[in-house]
Amino acid sequence: MEDKQKIYDVPLHDIKEIVEVQEYSFYYLIGAIVLAVLALIVLVYLIYKYIQKLNAYNERKEHLKLLNSLDLTDTKNAAYAVSKYGITFANDGERESEMYKNITSRLEQFKYKKSVGEFDTETLGYIELYKGMIDV
Repeated sequence: MEDKQKIYDVPLHDIKEIVEVQEYSFYYLIGAIVLAVLALIVLVYLIYKYIQKLNAYNERKEHLKLLNSLDLTDTKNAAYAVSKYGITFANDGERESEMYKNITSRLEQFKYKKSVGEFDTETLGYIELYKGMIDV
């Protein structure tokens, strides 16, 4: 039996011993998953911010919509509404500021009274011109 053991104990000259090889593929997989999750979180956040920006309240846009939907046959309420919502756009430029002052001076005769008549064509023209000047 010792003879057989001697045969196996012969030293090997050309073959190197077995060496343990480090395996990092599991760590690479975990790193890739973490990066993918972070990228997904950033993408969801950016989409959320974009949708939030789209749905954000825009005072100028709302006031323009209200000015365009005014019932100009209801003279007293229309005069108050044009004064209230028109001030939003009065500081856009010198032209808009002068036009707003002109309109408010024309609308004074339709405010603060119990009963008022209809808008004259000149006042209606100024209101329509002012609405056309507005940029949102």
